[in-house]
Amino acid sequence: MDKDKEKQEISVIGRLFSLEALLILMGLFSLGSGLQTGQPTQIFFGVMIVGGAVLLHFVRKKDWKKHWEEQEKLKLFYEMKERERKERARHDAGKK
Repeated sequence: MDKDKEKQEISVIGRLFSLEALLILMGLFSLGSGLQTGQPTQIFFGVMIVGGAVLLHFVRKKDWKKHWEEQEKLKLFYEMKERERKERARHDAGKK
């Protein structure tokens, strides 16, 4: 039981100090200091960093293996349809 609790604590600490969390903190710091000092460059970079961190979260959350398998299936399907279309066109041309 102690090992499970220890593992949970490590995962919580890992989440707190993850790359995404640090990026969001850096973006918020840059955004906040830009708003406080009125520097548009800091505001811009703060917004870009926070937006990038949120985008990174969604990209990492997506199941890429499943995505590429679906893409491969679609590619094979369209190739098969194209072959059938060409065969039909060849067959129709042979009838004339």
